[in-house]
Amino acid sequence: MTENAPVQTTRTLYRSRTDRMLGGVCGGIAEQIGVDAAILRIALVAATLLGFGAGAVIYLACWLLMPEADTP
Repeated sequence: MTENAPVQTTRTLYRSRTDRMLGGVCGGIAEQIGVDAAILRIALVAATLLGFGAGAVIYLACWLLMPEADTP
């Protein structure tokens, strides 16, 4: 009797080339998780205002670390 090993798939976050306002971070994350980018942008603004700028720091880090998508 053989067991089927679980298949691990990896997903890489990419910055969007088409759905972007600044760096395409929210657009890329929205494509990955399947939500509207506007919802993520609103949440990011709320996190920035209520979290004493933490949202802006997270966005900047993602902008620097996430690669840009190859295809538009």
